[in-house]
Parts: sequence; C-alpha cells; structure tokens
Amino acid sequence: MQTKAHRLVWPITAGALIVSWSSGFVGIRYASENADVMLVLFWRTLVSGLILLPFAVAIGPPIGARALIQQMLFGFATMFLYLGGFALAIGQRVPTGLVALISDLVPLAIAALSQPVLGQRLTGRQWIGTALGATGVLIVSLDSLTFGKAPTWAYVLTVASMMVFALATVAQKRMRTIDMPIHQSLCIQCLMAALPFAACARWNGGLLPPLDGRFEFGIAWLVLFSTFFCYGVYYMSLRLYTATQVSSVIYLSPPMTMLWAWLIFGEPLSTAMFLGLAVTLFGVWLTSSRGMASAGLGSAAQPTA
Repeated sequence: MQTKAHRLVWPITAGALIVSWSSGFVGIRYASENADVMLVLFWRTLVSGLILLPFAVAIGPPIGARALIQQMLFGFATMFLYLGGFALAIGQRVPTGLVALISDLVPLAIAALSQPVLGQRLTGRQWIGTALGATGVLIVSLDSLTFGKAPTWAYVLTVASMMVFALATVAQKRMRTIDMPIHQSLCIQCLMAALPFAACARWNGGLLPPLDGRFEFGIAWLVLFSTFFCYGVYYMSLRLYTATQVSSVIYLSPPMTMLWAWLIFGEPLSTAMFLGLAVTLFGVWLTSSRGMASAGLGSAAQPTA
C-alpha cells in the first residue's frame, strides 16, 4: 500500500521539482540586472537562512555537532561550490549555453556514482534512459552552444562544479543526512554558503543591494520558490526515491527554462526545444521505470552501510 501511494505521488513531485528547479532563471535574471551575481547569491542564501533560523532552533530535534558540521560541508559544496563555480565560469566568459549544458548533466554524473557509492546498479534500460536525457539536453542547447575563448581552468571549473553537486548528492543519500528535518538542514546550508558568497561579493564591490525593485523581486522569488520550495521538494524526493531517479527529472530543466523565458520575457521558442523535450521526456520515462521506483523505496527504507 505504501509503494502504491509513492507511485501516485512521484509524477506530482517530479513536476514540482522541474518547475521550481528551472525557476532560478527568473530570479537570477531579475536580481542581476544591476547587481553582481555573487551579490545576488549572497542575499539569496543569507535571507533564506535567516528566515529559517528561528524554526530550525525551535522546531525539530537538537542538532548535534557532527550533524552541524556535515550540513555545513554539504552547504559549502551544493550551494557555494556548485552555484558559485558556475557564476565564476560565466564571469570568465565561458558561454552561458555551455555552462547550462554542463550543469544539466548532473543526472548523468549521479547515475555513474550511484553504483560505486550507493551500491545501486542501474539496468540497461535505465542507462539508455539516462543517455537519452543527456541527448535531449544537448539538442535543446545546440542553438546557444559555443565554446568561447575563456581560460582552460574556467572550463575545468564548470565540470568540477557539476561533479561536486553530484558527489554531494550521493554522499548525502549514503550518509542519510537527508533524514534531518528539511528546514534545519536547509537553514544550516544556506547560512554556511552565505559566508563565502559574502567574501566574494565584497571583493567584487560590496554587500549593499541596489534598491531598484527588480533586485528585491528577484531575491524574493529565489528565496521563496527557488530555495524553499525547490530544495524542499528535492530533499523530500531523495528520502523516497533513488538519487538517479530524482536527478533524472533535472534533464527537463532546459526546456522548462525556455518556457519560463517565453512566458515572462517573450523570448522565442525553437523547434530544437520541442525535439529535445520529446527525447528527454522519453529518457526520463525509461529512467523512472516501475522497477526503479520500487528500488528507490527499498533503498530509502533501509539504512545505508
């Protein structure tokens, strides 16, 4: 009976994750109109952490020193290194389309790491689905894909940032740190990431935000939707399903981002987007097969060694 309930919940959860994961584009675009990206990320993480802080202290079990250190490390990895690495790469003129493509290959990296780290062996069908998802992302990105003339280390940084997020995801699943209440773990991670983002923002010009309305709207969007809702759904999904299944829906982020851009900013849609979307949807369907959903429930219910 529990498995049936989870199977019914998965499509809704996956849809919420796709929409919220891609929503960061809207907030970043609005907030960074007249502000440095590091300043945007600093205020996003700081405001998120401060809002959650009283709830993290008052509601939930006591947070031990070990759990606190673990969450701080994951916050440094999944927020500062992941988001900050991509922002720095773009600042070094790595083409945005290439950065987006590499960042959306996270599911492929998680699939590769799941077997050695989590002991979750993917079937041939699931590997095919993962490959099709990556192919769909590539098709969607073709129109904006260029290689630019950035320094070599900036390209390496882009790949490294993606791998850091993938490794941190499977590590959290293995160590079961996702079992901490989401509001507590997210609070610690946000406040941890705010510290290095503050240093970067100060280096780039200061910590004071521009008071132009667009910045405030962008930060509110990033905090409420792209942080609270998105990370909440992401960590909740990791408790119920395998890391590969959860991350596979991220492949749908590029076409969903283009839909956001069309609805809000009037940017045109391309034939490549619809073709890539179709390929990716088929790949995600293969990866999220019934067998995998059942395996995800089993792995979530049993402690990992």
